[in-house]
Amino acid sequence: MRSNAIETRDAELSSPRLPLDLIALGLVSAALVALLTLGIANRPHGEMIALPFDQMLIAALVIIVLLLVAASVHQGVRASRRETEAFRAENLRLQRRLAGVESIIRAEPQVLVYWEPGQPLSVVSHALTTVAGLPSNHRDLLRFGQWLEPEAAVELKTRLDALFGHGRAFNVTLKTRAGGHLEAEGRTAGGRAMLRLRDLVGYKRDLSRIVDQHQGLRRDIDAGRALLDTLPSPAWLKDGAGRITWVNRAYKVAVEAASGDEVKTRQIELLEQRQRQSVDRVVSRGQPYRERLQLVIGGERKPHEIVVLPVPGGQAGVALDVTAAELAQGALDRQSAAFERTLDKVATAVAIFDSERRLAYFNGAYQKLWQLEEPWLKSAPVESALLDRLREAGRLPEDRNYRDWKAKFLARTRSEPSCEEQWHLPDGRTLQVLAENRSDGGVTYLYVDQTERLALESAYNEQIKAQRETLDSLQEGVAVFGTDGRLKFNNEAFAAIWHLGGDVASGKPHIRDVIPRIEAQYDDPETWTALAQAVTNFSHERRPLDGTMTRADQSMIAFAAMPLPDGATLLTFRDITDAKRYERALEERNTALIAADRMKSQFIGHVSYELRTPLTNIIGFNELLSSPLIGPLNPKQREYLSDITSSSKTLLAIIDDILDLATIDAGALDLKLGPVDVAGVIDAAIEGIRDRAVQAKLTLDIGQAEDAIAFTADEARVRQVLYNLLSNAVGFSKPGDTVEVTAWREGGMMKFSVVDQGIGVAREQQGRVFDRFESRSQGSKHRGAGLGLSIVKSLVDLHGGTITFDSEPGRGTKVVVAFPRQRTDHETIPAEHVTLASPAASANAAAVYIPALKQSLS
Repeated sequence: MRSNAIETRDAELSSPRLPLDLIALGLVSAALVALLTLGIANRPHGEMIALPFDQMLIAALVIIVLLLVAASVHQGVRASRRETEAFRAENLRLQRRLAGVESIIRAEPQVLVYWEPGQPLSVVSHALTTVAGLPSNHRDLLRFGQWLEPEAAVELKTRLDALFGHGRAFNVTLKTRAGGHLEAEGRTAGGRAMLRLRDLVGYKRDLSRIVDQHQGLRRDIDAGRALLDTLPSPAWLKDGAGRITWVNRAYKVAVEAASGDEVKTRQIELLEQRQRQSVDRVVSRGQPYRERLQLVIGGERKPHEIVVLPVPGGQAGVALDVTAAELAQGALDRQSAAFERTLDKVATAVAIFDSERRLAYFNGAYQKLWQLEEPWLKSAPVESALLDRLREAGRLPEDRNYRDWKAKFLARTRSEPSCEEQWHLPDGRTLQVLAENRSDGGVTYLYVDQTERLALESAYNEQIKAQRETLDSLQEGVAVFGTDGRLKFNNEAFAAIWHLGGDVASGKPHIRDVIPRIEAQYDDPETWTALAQAVTNFSHERRPLDGTMTRADQSMIAFAAMPLPDGATLLTFRDITDAKRYERALEERNTALIAADRMKSQFIGHVSYELRTPLTNIIGFNELLSSPLIGPLNPKQREYLSDITSSSKTLLAIIDDILDLATIDAGALDLKLGPVDVAGVIDAAIEGIRDRAVQAKLTLDIGQAEDAIAFTADEARVRQVLYNLLSNAVGFSKPGDTVEVTAWREGGMMKFSVVDQGIGVAREQQGRVFDRFESRSQGSKHRGAGLGLSIVKSLVDLHGGTITFDSEPGRGTKVVVAFPRQRTDHETIPAEHVTLASPAASANAAAVYIPALKQSLS
């Protein structure tokens, strides 16, 4: 950059300039032109005239003066230009020389710091990047204490102070905090100081590293010997010839020497010759010697652990006093033996693994649990191999990824101080596995068979839960008081009856604390005293106590106190207010039922006499009028008589149905069982609806299985059932449809089905098709009193059979009735033996039939 600036200035100085002689000539020409112009301007019309002599002389003098001045100026300018050119050439030479010097300085990998009196240190060059820990920033570089080791920083500061103060040059080796090495050189030149930092190369760098290593080794040796010297156990070092070169303080005390020099001079040995020979044989093979020997120290023979290690150029040894360890080991062995004998007698399986996770101990319960060979277990298998063996035998919990399961289990037992898991074995057993890590790195496992306990606990919990739910679902209030008279349990009904909180038993109150909370509702001290004595009495003869109390709100409570086998007492309280009311209501209802039954019998007789007999007369006289014996009738009269006959028969059928229902409800209908011909009863039922089927253009399809020939039932009632079903099927069918009647045997029953293709019944209405007086046209022209299916169900129930109803709107209806066939021929079943309706239905029978009958008559 500096050379570029020099070239720029040279270019500016050497740029072309306008010559001074040309400038002077221009000035003269300009003057002449001005004079001429002035002369011409003084003449009108620009005429050319000759100037006077004096004016011309003056003009010539002026021109001469101007020429002289221009020549003088021109000479001065040329001299100044020559000097400027000389200065410029010298400046360019110096600039180029300075750029070369700077290139040379920067080319060398070094750091150059310059210092001038009265000025701070400044970094001239920083091209050193190969030293670890050397800052690249100039400001950080001058903070020597931050990147040099403390000793090196102090030494550099001392050297710089001597350089700045007395001009003493120096050359030292420095070490950075990152482990790099530098050569620092300080010099003075003309009242100025320079500091040069360079990387160590060649032998200097090797020497610096060797010195560092030597110092480190020296520190380690000094620290190691100082540590060994503080040990209470004798320690020593020998050279390759087997001579003692160093001993610690404990060694000197053990051999009763005054100093270490005495030991080295006299070569006082701690071990006997035979023991030393054994040590030399092992160490000479490059192996460490470790043996427990008996040494005489201080006049006592004590066991010592002798450890001798081969080291470069000799051997190092130490004698560890293990007297306390042997005593502790003996006590531990005795304790372990007793411990093992105890564990062999417990039912819990125990396994102990050492620090290498090998099986160190197992008791008999462990072997019995896993059914493994004792010799194999005593071979100390590792924990992983033992799990693999159990996996192969199918005795571990089944897991899809056994490797992951094993890895997680072993990792958990190693990472946690103690852990617990439950294993569900394939044979149905449940094990509680407890793992406890020991301080020596081993682990102890306990395997507890929880199968029986969990089963008992589950059964107990289920029983307690069932009992509690049962007691809570009771409407009877229950409270259990213990032998101490305190409340142990109560159900929700107890708290509700006496208006107490649901958690009344949480505080376990005494019976004498509970009574004051509830006696305000029934103020009878004698009763409460008797209950308190029943709970707290300690006599051998504990007798039950019961009674009834009427509270202030007129509610009646039945109470009882019952002693329990464990000494507790059970108190029960039952609100019988509603029961008493129902009892009175039932008595009144029974009276009403008797009256209703009497009225129903009168109603049946009245209907039988007052309605059926006149209607029979009407039908008879109508048939008489239709007879040719009376005389000829015109077509209109015959049509009217036909309508009267049809309506009368319909009304008679309704009356008969009402009488049948009333008879059934009254329990007066008896079934006359006997052989029933299946084909005959079907034909008889079809005969009743034949005319209607022909008018409706329907097809009747009859199906009869080969084994459906006869069965035992009331033939008239079976015919009535089939007639009612066929009547409904014909009424709800469309012209051209087919009605199917089928009979077959199945499961000890004689079954009949009537299937039509009519309009069907909506699903939400199918539950009411057997209700009385439930009549819906479903969009057809069929009308009825709604008693047909009700009578069918009642008659089928009387026979002990079943009836099913299946219908779908737009696709027809299917009704299946089944009659049992195990009846004896000519057996009569009293109607009162079959429950058909509730007492309320029987009592209200008359009230239902009369409006329906009136509706049909209208």
